Formats: sequence, structure tokens, C-alpha cells
Amino acid sequence: MTNYARMYRFGLTPWERYGKAAAASIAALLDREKAERSSPLGRALDIGCGRGQFTPELARRGWEAVGIDYVPAAIEAAKNRNTEGVTYVVGDATDLRSADLGTFGFFLDIGCFQGFDAPQRQAVGRGVSTLADPGSTLLMLAFGPTRLRSRIGGVSQAEVEAAFPDWELLDVQPAETAGLGWPMNRTSPQWYRLRRQT
Repeated sequence: MTNYARMYRFGLTPWERYGKAAAASIAALLDREKAERSSPLGRALDIGCGRGQFTPELARRGWEAVGIDYVPAAIEAAKNRNTEGVTYVVGDATDLRSADLGTFGFFLDIGCFQGFDAPQRQAVGRGVSTLADPGSTLLMLAFGPTRLRSRIGGVSQAEVEAAFPDWELLDVQPAETAGLGWPMNRTSPQWYRLRRQT
């Protein structure tokens, strides 16, 4: 598994390029989530939020946004953005229940889930399910598995579905990778959209 704390410390954060490279496609996906709901939107959790690149986008659309990441330096940087309507928490995505976050109607995971091994993915699935309001949706970006999987992660559709057995897979669509500039752009990244069955 990638040592994200060390990478943040040395300023090696290639995953942050994705937000710039795919800003329009991410905005369209978040707009779709907003359009399919009535106001007020409720609460949204950005899992593995890092330095808060995407969490403010949730707040701008009307969600009560919470970002969680296990790297304290990343959370501190996110808090320094001073974005209104956003809360950041240091916590473990594989143990969401212990973070005492409450429940959510929407979950966003951009590249976090893919970095875990099978038992950790199951733990993420259980934690998200515990925090999910009935009818919640999960929007997840995940790269497919590669030869370097042990170092850079990646998951298959079957592995996503196995971690969320009580969720319905609504759709899977290719993710925008133009301009990404790092090796994972060749691993068939997908957007997975799931809904918690009531």
C-alpha cells in the first residue's frame, strides 16, 4: 500500500493532478447527483479527501460536506482552505464507524478505495454501509488492477461489488484521463455509482 503520509511530506502527490485534468467531468457527475435530489441535499462524505481538493465542490452544490483522511498533514492543509460549509476529520476509511461522523446521503471516493487490499476494502464497505442513510449513493473513481497493483492499487468491478453487497450498482462509466500524466491513466479508470438498498 502507498505510504501517503510520506508522499505528502515530500510533496509527491500525483493523484492531485486528476482534479485539474478531469474537472469538467467531475463537475458533471456531482451536478447529476444534485439534480436527482430535493433540497436540502443533506450530508456528503468525501472518503480519502486528502488536502480537500473535491470536498469544497460538494459544499458549493449545497451538501453539508465532510472530508476524512488518515494523514494529519493533508487534513491540516484542507482546513487551511477555510471553505465555508466543510468539516475535515482525521480518520481511517477502513474504520469509519469509530470516527463518530453520523450518517450521510452521499459518499464520494476519488481514488481511495482502490489502494486497499481485500480485507480493507470489505472494512470500507461495512463502514460506508453503516453510515449510509436509506437510498444513499456512492460515487467512486477507481483504476483497474495492473502488474504494479501492490504499489499503486486498482480494483475490478467484481471487487467493488463484493465490498458493497447491500448496494445496487447503478452504472459504470469510463473516467476522463486526458492530461493525467501518471502511469495509472492506462488502467481503465471507471466511475462506479452505487445506491444503498433500503
